[in-house]
Amino acid sequence: MFTVQRTAALLTLSLGALASLPALAEGVNYNQISLRAEASQEVPRDLMIVSLYTEGQNTDSAKLAAEITTAMNKAIGQAKQVKAVTLRQGNRNSYPVYDNKTQKITGWRERAELRLESTDFAALSKLTGELMQTLKIGNMQFTVANATRKTSEDALLKDAVNAFKARAQLATEALGGKGYKIVNLNLNTNGYPQPYMRSEMMMKAAAPAMDSAPTPEVEAGTSEVSMSADGVIEVQM
Repeated sequence: MFTVQRTAALLTLSLGALASLPALAEGVNYNQISLRAEASQEVPRDLMIVSLYTEGQNTDSAKLAAEITTAMNKAIGQAKQVKAVTLRQGNRNSYPVYDNKTQKITGWRERAELRLESTDFAALSKLTGELMQTLKIGNMQFTVANATRKTSEDALLKDAVNAFKARAQLATEALGGKGYKIVNLNLNTNGYPQPYMRSEMMMKAAAPAMDSAPTPEVEAGTSEVSMSADGVIEVQM
């Protein structure tokens, strides 16, 4: 009796496994093709970023801090007068100066940075030239503003999708299919280049008056940005 029941159980299990085979076969998808399309465009670097700083050394750390604060406050007040410029305070660091022989602290050095951003290159260039009378320039760089980035990404998304659909149609026709459906589609922006940095300042060729500051000459240029569309289609035969 035990043997018969066991055989029946095994038979039931085998029939269940066989019954699942058609379901597995139905899950297999044929005529699927992986495709990739890409769209690109030149995007202007329309955001100018200037970093300026002041630094000093003194045996009295309190006096040094006061000197740096006074210089920075004056520059910040001047920069706030230009509405088109966004003002951000950068790093401020203070560290001791040691005697080479005794390794005792002989003084203090301090450095404070000021970061200016604007899409109005003329306004920021003029302000930079004025601030260079009291501050030193760290670097000037150009990048793509957030608003421009979003606009370009929206346009590229449409272009990339259309390019993918065109390629899918070509593949369908090449296989003799009557149509296709998109199984999956991934869109990826291939990154924006690092900001274009200029460490050396180019001044205007015309010599400025002695009582006015030279205005840095700027040339931002463009960056090529692309978006890729990677996906899988199933051709209907």
